[in-house]
Amino acid sequence: MSDAADRSRVHAAATRVGVFVGAGSAAVLVVGVSVLLVVLNTSARPEREHGGAPHPDSDRFVVDLDHIVWWIVALATAGAVLMALIGWIAARSAVRPLAAALGAQRRFVADASHELRTPLTAVSARVQLLQRRHDRDEAIDELLPLLRHDVEVMDAVLQELLLLAEGGAAEIPPGGADAVACARTAVGLLEPIASGHDVRMTLTPSDVPGVAIPASTLTRLITVLLDNAVQHAPEGTEVELTLAVVDHAVEVRVRDHGPGVDPVDVERIFDRFARSGERGRRRGFGLGLALAREGAERFGGSVELTSTSAQGSTFTLRLPRAGGATTGSEGRSVG
Repeated sequence: MSDAADRSRVHAAATRVGVFVGAGSAAVLVVGVSVLLVVLNTSARPEREHGGAPHPDSDRFVVDLDHIVWWIVALATAGAVLMALIGWIAARSAVRPLAAALGAQRRFVADASHELRTPLTAVSARVQLLQRRHDRDEAIDELLPLLRHDVEVMDAVLQELLLLAEGGAAEIPPGGADAVACARTAVGLLEPIASGHDVRMTLTPSDVPGVAIPASTLTRLITVLLDNAVQHAPEGTEVELTLAVVDHAVEVRVRDHGPGVDPVDVERIFDRFARSGERGRRRGFGLGLALAREGAERFGGSVELTSTSAQGSTFTLRLPRAGGATTGSEGRSVG
């Protein structure tokens, strides 16, 4: 959200608080005065002579002050309590925009930190490889374009997160995103990480149509699923990435041969900050799958854990074809 929009929200909240406090104070004052007038009217008695009889020539009334004082004390106490309640409600209303802004800021920092983690790890791995080759006087020309591409991917991720923070989204290219190209980009980004753990990634592309999602978003979603699989895949195994068309949707399936998801974690693995133990090579924060689900659902898709056992797990990203309807089901959240 822009600074102007934030200022507008704060000004609107301040106006609402001012009107609420003013109206509440006026209401408390009017009610208090009205009650006091009623008490005075019902308590007033005609002026009497010393003998106790009403004075024949007087139209004046007298009030029992001992009786009225208690009413004044009670009304003042009730008014103070009501004004304190109005102030408490007004204060909560006044800080609500600030709380929302702080929540959005924390969410952006957490999401950006997580989404940039994998590209940064890939860049670090390529830089280390480049340094080793340089020290051995080996050719490094082939690594420079890959390193530049990794930086471009990281820049695209950051740009998309900034757009989402402002309430926007990246544009869907004409004809939709090229799922095969996005899958290859994700595989290339994770290749140095996977090879460092002796994990091989295989891509089985097929003739799939364009997907109704921005290319940067699709690349990010596939990267999340691949990274999750690589982190849980045993050394010497494969992570299999396949693409297929099912009904009016394109499915991207990522399968690993790891230990699988604990049955007690299946229902919550897609929740934010939920972690299914520390089985992976790298400490997780329970955000990757949740972000993947949120990103897919934003464009009418889903992410699901379609199978899991001691022989591995399969996650399926389902997205609508460009120009077509989706029959995808709603996915659960991420860990």
